[in-house]
Order: sequence, then C-alpha cells, then structure tokens
Amino acid sequence: MGIIAVVVFLGIFAVIALSLVATAPANNSKQALAALDAVLKTEPDHLSRQQTLNLRKDEQVSSIPWLNKRLQQLDLVAWLHKLLSQAALNWSPGRLLTMTAVGLVLPPYVLYLSFHSLPLALAAGVVGGGLPVGLVAFKRSRRFAAFEKGLPEALDLMVSGLRAGHSLLAAIALVSKECQEPVRSEFKICFEEQNYGLELKTALDNLLGRVPLQDLKVAAAAILIQKESGGNLAEVLDKTAQVIRDRFRLRQQIKTHTAQGRITGWTLTLLPVVLGCAIYVVNPAMVSILWHRKIGIEMLWGASGLIVIGGFVINKIVSIDI
Repeated sequence: MGIIAVVVFLGIFAVIALSLVATAPANNSKQALAALDAVLKTEPDHLSRQQTLNLRKDEQVSSIPWLNKRLQQLDLVAWLHKLLSQAALNWSPGRLLTMTAVGLVLPPYVLYLSFHSLPLALAAGVVGGGLPVGLVAFKRSRRFAAFEKGLPEALDLMVSGLRAGHSLLAAIALVSKECQEPVRSEFKICFEEQNYGLELKTALDNLLGRVPLQDLKVAAAAILIQKESGGNLAEVLDKTAQVIRDRFRLRQQIKTHTAQGRITGWTLTLLPVVLGCAIYVVNPAMVSILWHRKIGIEMLWGASGLIVIGGFVINKIVSIDI
C-alpha cells in the first residue's frame, strides 16, 4: 500500500512538473512579446500619453510658442533667467523683454504725437524701456541686502547646531527651517542638493552662483578650507560671522559718511534734466531752439556727455569697497 502511494505521488509530481516546464517558455515569451509591444508601440493611446512622466526640467522662456522658440536660441535668455530668479520674480525672460520693448516704443510714440518733440520722445523711450530692468535690479539688490543681513544669524544657528553635536548637513537643514527669507530658501536648496547626492563643494558653488555676495564667499571658503584641513568648524563659523558683522557695521558707517556726496551726485545729475523739462513745459518755443539748430544739438550732446561723466566720477568717489 505504501509503495502504491509513493508511485501515485511521484506520478502526480511528474505530470505537474512536466506541465510547468512545457508552459513556462510560452508564458515567458508572451510576457516578453507584450513588453516589446508596449515599448515599440508607435501610437500610444491618449491615456498612456497622459500617464507618461516627463523627468526633464521644462523651462518656458515665454508663454507665446513662436517667441519661446526664438528666445531659447539666445544666450541672453540664460542671463535673464538667472537675474529673475535672483530677484525672486515669477516672470519669464520673454515677459521681461516684451515689457522692455513696449516701454521703448509706446511712450515715445504717444509723446511724439502729442508734443512733436523728438528729444522728449527719446528720453521717454529710455525711461520706459529701463523701468522693467530697473525694477528687476531693485528687487535683486533688496533681496541680496536682506540675505546679507540675515547671514550672520544663519551662521550662528549653524554654530549652535554643530556645538550641539549635529553634522554640517543637519546644521544646514536647521538653517533652512528656522531662518527668515531669503536665507531659508537658498539654504534649503543647498541642503536638498547635498541630500540628493551632490558634493558639498558643488552645492556651495551653486549657492554662490545664485547669491554672489562677498560675505557668503567668505563663509563658503571657511567651510571648504575646514573640510580639507580639519579643525573646529563651529569656531571657524563663529569667527566668520563676527567678521561679516564687522564688515556690515563698517559698510553702514561708510554709507552714513558718504550720504552727502551721494545726494550731491544725484542732484547734479538730475537737476539739468528736470529743469530743462520744466522750462519746456512753461515755454516750449525757447527750449525747442536747441534741437532745431545744429549748434543746439551739439550743445545737447555735449551736456549729456558731461552729465554722465560727472555722475560716474561722483559715484566712483563715494563708492568704497570693503
């Protein structure tokens, strides 16, 4: 009886094993063919097209398709993109260029139709075209000033984290959570880049590319030198924060002492322009002689050149690098 049970078990096992061996290549071939069909499918349906993930970073230069295609071929766009990101403005380079073009064309056209004055139209074009770029530059400088003001506090927070036993990566993560903007967002990007596998030097270089400030360069150099040579990083960052505070205090003192010179420069630069516009509004016939005669045009060009040169000279005198 036991022999019969063993024979029946072996027979059933052999039948099942042979059936599995016989059907396995067919199943594998079916799966392989199905995978190849899915990969080589030339006309995916709408649902699969929606489910396809695009892992590339698609940065639109402009919302207008033909303008976006043209602007992506220019090297200027990368610089404008960087400038807008540093100013924390949610604009595209195409929008900035469009606003600049409109400012260059529309105000001069309206003023020329109203007053028939070519110099006034040209001045309006320069002002209107420079306003968008000036706004971006103002936003950028104000954001950099806020970053520079909050950098010593961020370094102090990193020093506290390091002295508490945290690693440098954890200290940077602490800054990305606790500090104020724009320090928090910039250090958060630096932390995420390191967290995703970039080296410390590369992440700091990217941070300096986004925020090219001298004080941040000093702090980054201190961190990299400590990494190469060793030492107490908390002490190094503490001294670096003190140096940045001293530089900031000295810069504020210099601004106070040179305030009169800067106001004088702006007054001497803008006074002829404002006075000329005011006289033109009161008596257009008297001022229009300047651009209706050859000697008047030469005087205007000479006066404009002297005003620009004087403004640059005064700015060079009152600008002191620390």
